[in-house]
Amino acid sequence: MTKLSRFAAEKSPDEIIIGKLGKVRGLDGTLKIIPLTDFENRFDGLTEIFVGGKIFQVEGVKNLGGEIFIKFKGIDNREVAKTLTNKFLTVNRSDAAPLDDGEFYTFDIIGCEVFDGEKNLGVVKNVLKTGSNDVFEVSGEKEILIPALKSIVQKIDVANKKIFVNSRMLEEV
Repeated sequence: MTKLSRFAAEKSPDEIIIGKLGKVRGLDGTLKIIPLTDFENRFDGLTEIFVGGKIFQVEGVKNLGGEIFIKFKGIDNREVAKTLTNKFLTVNRSDAAPLDDGEFYTFDIIGCEVFDGEKNLGVVKNVLKTGSNDVFEVSGEKEILIPALKSIVQKIDVANKKIFVNSRMLEEV
């Protein structure tokens, strides 16, 4: 799953956010990438990417000491690179990393209505990463945290933006 992006309004529905540009490194226009993806090698081999809705050609990507840096063609100095700081890196949805059966992107989960039988519990506002399993933060009549466990989440229908849960199992967690 791609990590949560609270900035979905800055992209089209056909794009997914995979990172954000951080501070400039050095004088040649290289920028730090703040990854917003679970796929660590997602930036390897990139030739082009959208930055703030505009396409850029990638000159190179380097992993230095656990941090990822990107250099764009035509961005050759620190001042120009600074104008890209805090902009999001997006790719076309068709270029998204493939998922296994039963896996979903976080951006597809956020905004789904959650149902327990016929009862609407609210809408997923956030997906929390806890290490052992994700937790859906649901906002409705009251705020609910729902562990993304097979025993609780019965069905995820991203096409119709609906998630079906068995809330009786929540009491056992």
